[in-house]
Amino acid sequence: MEKINVGLIGPGWCGGIRATTCAGSPIVDELHLAEVDEARLAEVAEQTDATSATTDYREVLARDNIDTIIISATPETTHYPLAKESLEAGKHVLLEKPLAMTLDEADELVALAKDNNLKFAIAYSQRFNPKFAYVRKSLQEKKIGDPVSVLVSRHLTRGLGTKISGRIKLSPAAMEATHDIDFVLWCLEPARPIRVYSQTMYGGLKDISGAPDGQFIVVTMDNGVSFVIGAGWAMPHGYPNYSSTWIEVVGTEGMLVVDDTHRDVIVNTLDNGIQLPMSSMPGEPVDHVFAGPMHNETAHWLEAVAFDRPVMCSAEAARRVMEIYIAADLSDETNAAVELPLSESTLKAVAAA
Repeated sequence: MEKINVGLIGPGWCGGIRATTCAGSPIVDELHLAEVDEARLAEVAEQTDATSATTDYREVLARDNIDTIIISATPETTHYPLAKESLEAGKHVLLEKPLAMTLDEADELVALAKDNNLKFAIAYSQRFNPKFAYVRKSLQEKKIGDPVSVLVSRHLTRGLGTKISGRIKLSPAAMEATHDIDFVLWCLEPARPIRVYSQTMYGGLKDISGAPDGQFIVVTMDNGVSFVIGAGWAMPHGYPNYSSTWIEVVGTEGMLVVDDTHRDVIVNTLDNGIQLPMSSMPGEPVDHVFAGPMHNETAHWLEAVAFDRPVMCSAEAARRVMEIYIAADLSDETNAAVELPLSESTLKAVAAA
């Protein structure tokens, strides 16, 4: 079996998970890391026995034998330039969300990958959550008939919300609800969104990072289905990086409810109080296994590159998600519904805001 060589830019929290998956994969030969935090770079390089480790990502891109680049860097403003340089270097790219900061940047990256016949996927890891995948499978098999409505409620702890909103001024729609927008669009394919209405709510984070505590988004599809997503990141501090999600899908012949609130494993101690293991969105290692979707997503990407298989979430699909959360933010600003696709005049209004 021919192995592949991987370059990984940004082995932080999520990037570290992906680096460990790459290091343990039988189809990966070399792993090259790039990270500006020298202490973190040394830590992950030791954990993964990386082939090379550098603080300059261009050293990784310059290696002709690297097949794919995985970009897990922050802040999110780095995604577009890093992806562009990686695609221009002829590498297949797996990029953490968001795809880019503007639709023009997104369109440029999509075209660049297509013109160079390169795989380009966006890491919407919740597609690899078995419960979420079951929702899609159920809709495809019409277990509850045809879909009528979908409700998704997602909440994160204030610690994680402060961290995310403190590093970049993007809304809960762009940084949190984005996972659920992708998930619902994936479930409802081939229906397309035609209208978005959204409102934000301010509270606990206003004086900390200036960010809203949450955002509600209503999306109307071209087949008459509507879905609502409520995404918040201001729950009280608790188990690190805790994520709670509740899903309700109503169909013409039934209803599907998914509890992904992570209350199935509870540890309560005198020293630490209640702990909810395995409750972060990416997941976490549990001895010899990994509990969560990010490991499987990374393995899927490696196989897609090595065996020339289709990717799970294309950049084109991520671009549709991006258009919805941009419309949601515009709706929140104007207190009015926004029609899709976004027009040039609407995009100019966004740019001027």
